[in-house]
Amino acid sequence: MQDHVYLARQPIVDNQQKIVGYELLFRRSAEATSASFTDDHLATSKVLANILSNMGAEWLLGDKLAFVNASTSMLMSDFLELLPVNRAVLEVLETSRATPELLARCHELRALGYRLALDDFELTPESTPLLAIANFIKLDIQKLNKNGQLETHVHTLEKHPAQLIAEKVETKSEHNICKKLGFAYYQGYYFAHPETLSAKVIHPAYAVVLELLNKVRNNAEIKDIESSFKRDVALSFKLLRYINSVGFGLSCEIQSLRHALAILGYQQLYRWLTLLLVTAGEGSTSPALMKTAVTRGRLTELLGKDMLEAADRDNLFIVGVFSLLDVMLEMPMEEVLDKLSLPEAISDALLTRQGLYGPFLDLAVACEEGDVEYIEKLAFSLQLEPDKINQAHLDSLAWVETLGI
Repeated sequence: MQDHVYLARQPIVDNQQKIVGYELLFRRSAEATSASFTDDHLATSKVLANILSNMGAEWLLGDKLAFVNASTSMLMSDFLELLPVNRAVLEVLETSRATPELLARCHELRALGYRLALDDFELTPESTPLLAIANFIKLDIQKLNKNGQLETHVHTLEKHPAQLIAEKVETKSEHNICKKLGFAYYQGYYFAHPETLSAKVIHPAYAVVLELLNKVRNNAEIKDIESSFKRDVALSFKLLRYINSVGFGLSCEIQSLRHALAILGYQQLYRWLTLLLVTAGEGSTSPALMKTAVTRGRLTELLGKDMLEAADRDNLFIVGVFSLLDVMLEMPMEEVLDKLSLPEAISDALLTRQGLYGPFLDLAVACEEGDVEYIEKLAFSLQLEPDKINQAHLDSLAWVETLGI
């Protein structure tokens, strides 16, 4: 599948009006002026995918910093750790609450080397704890000027080491006022409107991404993972673009898939593949359906974990996830399986719910649908206790949340 992706960037300048960084914002089209997302997590996921795989950090940023909005759920996920430490500034949104969990995670990100900015910050008793984790503080001068609080905010924040960024600077007089108040950096229409950039991309096959997720999660050998990459041109291209991005600081360009996989490592590869899964191109599978598929895969696996060997448990995960491929690809399951090389036991489960894996898939679907009578029937035939089934269902839901899907 081939498509275009779009990203807006707006410069952030210093007192000499030299560009020090760009705020990067997702756009649905070349004409769009906002992200058109109610889900900040998904919007940021799209930005990350475009930076890391679709457009490339070097082309987007040059040697400048990337300011990326990060919702609370995104901050708590591992996705942000895909960004190059020396180039990323994570913007903690004004809607974020300074919970002990969020503050601990922000300190962890700071310890890893990431810089944090407080976006549209307003000083309140609730927001004050966030100052301890900030490298930058962004103030909306339009809002604070209107409320008569701009000067008070600046003088109060002078005692903190974080540098101040004036947002929404629209005129020369506003710029002069901000300079006198001691701002270090500026952003707004006076300097530049957001510029929308586009790139043509090809999207990898869902089946290959899902297969790779399973392989990586189970620590398959590098040669086996490499063989899956070789089956998908889009994935290979995106991997090499990511590994050769400026964030890795490599002295030479990596051209071998095996070399790239060895450098990236299993944990980072798993995060990157999950990001690709979540940020599939427009017109393909919805994130909600993808989340259902991955949850079903995990539940199917957990239901059989104490009854089957390790290899069979791995296959249960594939059975659960692949059971929705006919819906994702909008074709009968028979045609889907014609395009994949799968063990007969997996195909039997997907086509007829028979064989070794079929009953576990049936039970996972029954749990999704809340079919109590059928759950009891299957639980009896599989000799599974109801409490164990309930716990597996809860564990699968919790596990998928850790992926940030």
